[in-house]
Amino acid sequence: MPEEQKWTVRLRRLLRRHREPVVVQTLRSAAAATVAYVIALRLSPEPAPLTAPLTALLVVQVTFYATLTNGIRRVNSVVAGVLVAILFSLLVGLTWWSLALLIVASLAVGHLVRVDEYVAEVAISAMLVLGVTTVGFTAWARIVETLIGAVVGMACNLLLPPPVWVDEAASSIEGLARRVRQLMLRMGEEAAGRIPWQQAAARLHEARRLDHDISQVDAALRQAEDSLRLNPRVREGLLHRVVLRTGLDTLEICTVVLRVLARSFTDLAKARGSEDLFPNRIGATVEQLLSEIADAVVSFAVLVTTDLSKNAESAEARLTAELHTAAATRDRLAALLHAEVRAGAENWQLMGAVLTEVTRIIDELDTEHRTRRLFEELDQVSREQRAKRPWVHRIRERLGIQDDLWRNRAGFGERSR
Repeated sequence: MPEEQKWTVRLRRLLRRHREPVVVQTLRSAAAATVAYVIALRLSPEPAPLTAPLTALLVVQVTFYATLTNGIRRVNSVVAGVLVAILFSLLVGLTWWSLALLIVASLAVGHLVRVDEYVAEVAISAMLVLGVTTVGFTAWARIVETLIGAVVGMACNLLLPPPVWVDEAASSIEGLARRVRQLMLRMGEEAAGRIPWQQAAARLHEARRLDHDISQVDAALRQAEDSLRLNPRVREGLLHRVVLRTGLDTLEICTVVLRVLARSFTDLAKARGSEDLFPNRIGATVEQLLSEIADAVVSFAVLVTTDLSKNAESAEARLTAELHTAAATRDRLAALLHAEVRAGAENWQLMGAVLTEVTRIIDELDTEHRTRRLFEELDQVSREQRAKRPWVHRIRERLGIQDDLWRNRAGFGERSR
């Protein structure tokens, strides 16, 4: 490869990495801390106002919602700690026993003002302020520096808006669906022949490891949900969050059922010993059915992650067709199993369990079931918001925002059907 092409490839890789969470967090945190320090040098009476960049560094998060909530809690924690220190300096001063009382009082106040993970910051601020002779001077300087750091951290998200992490969450969901598909295909291939129970148990362990994948997808989805909150660039943020969350819930149920199916295969392999896992015609039908369901799982993930503003009819039509085909194959499998049971087959309970489990996956992926689940989730979120902040709901109704949401909800329901 020529040298120019190598540099071009490296530059493209670097540009693709600019949206990664670690890169974004590093650059934005460094910029916010530097700006906060420069401003604090001019406004704070301290010669080295390091509290301002420290606050900015702790406040700036990947999403605007996290930055806002962390900024408010951190300012509350510092102010509470300073007030506790001033009170102790007026009453007892600094001794070993007053320090112990200060820490206990600061932690108690931190829990009372609900600063969550910044409870320890209340005690730290109180000890730093109480440990100097000019308490009033240092307390005022620490409050000023904290406010500077918090304001700069929140302003950083306005001037350097964080990315919306929906695409990353969507990629994680699709990646999970493809891993489920690969496992289903391997299990289907093995169902058509004779496998030792140890090999079937290995597939069971693979199904169990999908739980770790789900936790990673859930973390990516939580980040995407935070990036949609209080983001003026995003319309229909609630609908995006609910669609992705219900989609992940469905895939999680499918992985649980797949794990139960792998357990049934393992028990059946132990029971049948040296015989094939299923009789010939039944094994071939099971392989075909798992292949069709595997394709439907991926189509479901593509449908869930498709932008609501785009035309999702093709993805929905493909999923509907695949589920219809899988249901027909399932019915053929049911007929074969019924004939096998009438002929006096052994281990019919385990074979019947396989039929029950694949039926559950087909039902979970059904578009009507998904639409009903989505509506229930939207109704629940709407009720929780009305109960928590009724004044916000009244404002939304006056501005017509709630009507727009319900129109979009109805339109989405029509597309899902």
